[in-house]
Parts: sequence; structure tokens; C-alpha cells
Amino acid sequence: MSAHTTIQRTTIPQIKVMKGQQKIVCLTAYTAPFARMMDEFVDLILVGDSTAMVGYNMENTLAITVEQMTAHALAVTRSSEKACVIVDMPFGSYQESKEQAFRNAAYILKHSNAQGVKMEGGEFLAETVQFLTERGIPVMAHIGLMPQYFNTMGGFKAQGLSPEMADRIYHDAMVHTQAGAFGLLIEGSAEPLARRITENVPIPTIGIGASPDCDGQILVTEDILNLSGPRIPKFAKQFADAQASIRAGFKQYAEEVRAGTFPTLAHCFGVKKDD
Repeated sequence: MSAHTTIQRTTIPQIKVMKGQQKIVCLTAYTAPFARMMDEFVDLILVGDSTAMVGYNMENTLAITVEQMTAHALAVTRSSEKACVIVDMPFGSYQESKEQAFRNAAYILKHSNAQGVKMEGGEFLAETVQFLTERGIPVMAHIGLMPQYFNTMGGFKAQGLSPEMADRIYHDAMVHTQAGAFGLLIEGSAEPLARRITENVPIPTIGIGASPDCDGQILVTEDILNLSGPRIPKFAKQFADAQASIRAGFKQYAEEVRAGTFPTLAHCFGVKKDD
């Protein structure tokens, strides 16, 4: 690649036109190293509030703040060039009112250079989605299993398994589409429901524990690399064992330091060659 070649970051309109054309590849990231490594391979990076659990070892996603999410998002945008970057709105930053949601979303985008936000919620959130999109803030709506609502849902349970629940989630998808959401993230939902939504909305659907027929897929990066500890959801697949490789590196480093074989003079400064 020429030193003068400029890589264009994937835009939200480009993500939207991928529906029905090619599968949309998405992963989560909240640090520079992961963003740098995955940028070549993904279309969209989500700075997910899953950061709370995989990055801070919190029990759930509720405690992470707008400021923390913004800082992580800035690390990701600084360390990627190609992928579209979307940021989760943390719990309590958008549910109170559409005005609250706009203030916090605007803060996140202004201070992180990300391109849009994601919000969890059903029909009640449609007015907020419309309010934000009309004011220049692209929104991905998150339906189905919504981790921020695990207290009211009774835990991290699959959604849409009954006809009544499936109809409600399908309705959520329709109203968010009408409100102007640029995409739908469908989590932990019955496969026939996710397929039905995908077939009937004009915007991309991104599945996580949903359906192979969704327009794209996303997983938590730490889950696919065996870095999440024991909390691995059913829908995650391990694609690499980074933990084993990293632990091997730690072990070798510790052994060499204790044995006095690291560092050598080659790793030091001001050493004469004949020393």
C-alpha cells in the first residue's frame, strides 16, 4: 500500500446497503490492540457495554458509565481505519427521556469520533430513536434479549419462544424501523422470529444467538478467543485459544526472570560490544 493511500472508513449508509448483498461481519472491541487487529477483517466494530463484564469483571453491564464507554470508543477509533464504529449507550444514559439520550449520545460521538450509537429497548424507545436520528445521530436498535433489562427479564433468558413474546418483539422491530433505526441487533431470540424479522425489514439485522439468516453476525471478541473466563454463552463459538498462547508467554517470561536468563545485555543500554 502506498504511503499516500487513504483508507476510507465504512459508513453507515454503506452498512445499510449491504443487506441482501453480503453478510455483515461485526465484533466487539474496547481496546486499541483488538481494534487494530480486527479492523482488516470486520465491517463494524461495536464498543459494547459487555466491556463491563469482560473488561472490568463486573457481574452485569449496568455499572459502566458514559465516560468509560467514550474513552474506550476513542481508543477503538484511534486504532482502526476501515470498520464502522458504533458505541453502546450504557444503562441509565437514555431511558429517562429523549433529551437525556440526545445529550449523552452527542457527548459520546463528539468525544470518540464514533459513527453511531446502539440502544436497548422495545417500542417505548421508538420516539427516542426518531428524536436522535432526526438530529444527526444514527441509532442501531437492540431487541430480543436485552442484558440491561436482565432484572425485569429474570436473567439472561432466550426471548421470543412463545407466540405472544415473538409478536411483541416483531412489533418492536417494526416500530424501530419506522422510527429511523439504521439497523437492528437481535440477541438471544428464537431463530424463526429472527428470520421473520430479517425477511420483513428493509434495514440490516445483526444476530447474536438469533438466526443464520440475519444480515450479519456479532459476538463478544473475548468469547471467541477463550478470554472471557467461565461465562461463555451458548451462542458463542471459540475460534482461537488466545488464553493458552498468552499464558505460555507469561510462564516463559516468569521462568526466564527467575532463572536470570532475561534480560541479557542485548536488552540493555550503554553496553560496549566487548563487555
